Amino acid sequence: MAAQSLILASASPRRVDLLAQIGVIPHRTDPADIDESILKDELPRVYAARLAQKKAEAVAARHESGLILAADTVVAAGRRVLDKPAHHAEAHKHLTLLSGRRHRVITALCLIRKSDNRTWSRLVQTQVKLKRLSEPEITAYLECGEWRGKAGGYAIQGIAARFVPWISGSYSNVVGLPLTETAGLLEAAGLQWDWPAA
Repeated sequence: MAAQSLILASASPRRVDLLAQIGVIPHRTDPADIDESILKDELPRVYAARLAQKKAEAVAARHESGLILAADTVVAAGRRVLDKPAHHAEAHKHLTLLSGRRHRVITALCLIRKSDNRTWSRLVQTQVKLKRLSEPEITAYLECGEWRGKAGGYAIQGIAARFVPWISGSYSNVVGLPLTETAGLLEAAGLQWDWPAA
């Protein structure tokens, strides 16, 4: 890693793994722990951007130096945000709504450089289509438990890959962190890192 330390404002192991895929190892992870309630009439893109910024600012306030990277990923069906389902019935509702239709996965990125408090931000959107799901398929998927902690109630990198015939845009964005755009922000902020050995 470079002289500048990278602090990931997230507790997500998926984001740590995704960064490692491109050779970036955060110096530490520090979850923001902010209120993630959606505001009245707030659109998905605005919601994601607001949360990413708030996460970055909250974590930046706790550190004297380094680069603070925050991200927020939302699944949107039209103007509606499908968050991480709290229970089995809510996950069933999400999957039933997404069945047989396209939806958007939106990730907002926010990077703060503490040395001069400069901020970079980016919004990445991927379109995803789920095949029409039968009730037995939904039931079996819910029973496997993979939906827990996943925006929209599914994980494209897991068993739910069998439900996704088509995407348009960044695959890593759907997993939780758009890698090309993230690398671009880190490079713009001056972070250097070693390429992974073959």
